[in-house]
Amino acid sequence: MNPVEKATIKDVPQMHQLINYFADKGDMLARSLSEIYENIRDYLVVRQGERVIACVALHVCWSDLAEIKSVAVVEDSQEQGIGTQLVEACLKEARELGIPTVFCFTYQPAFFKRQRFVDIDKMELPRKVWTDCFRCPKFPNCDEVALIYHLEGV
Repeated sequence: MNPVEKATIKDVPQMHQLINYFADKGDMLARSLSEIYENIRDYLVVRQGERVIACVALHVCWSDLAEIKSVAVVEDSQEQGIGTQLVEACLKEARELGIPTVFCFTYQPAFFKRQRFVDIDKMELPRKVWTDCFRCPKFPNCDEVALIYHLEGV
């Protein structure tokens, strides 16, 4: 299995294409090129040679809260544990940063539940809702599922 690594500027066009491929299918929210560039430090990737085959972002929201965003794995590399590897890398980073709670908004709740995330009402995440969600075209009729993970011992 290829390692999870910090994304670089040269990865951004491939990450943008990968994320928006799944967004166009309704599997996740789209991300603009500028948003990915602005948040490049949040992103991790898995590469196969020069090809980005998977990505994820861990976005710090507050001292005690981070969000996993944009989990995407190319279709020909799915079902190999790469998505799980990405989520585990995000949880490890959150632990290292001392952030006890990680959440996600997703159209793929079963995937996150396999990683031991549990359902939460979106309104229990007011910092997310009132900083990011209100700018989303789906607000206030969000159809994503909110899930949360509490890191033990942090």
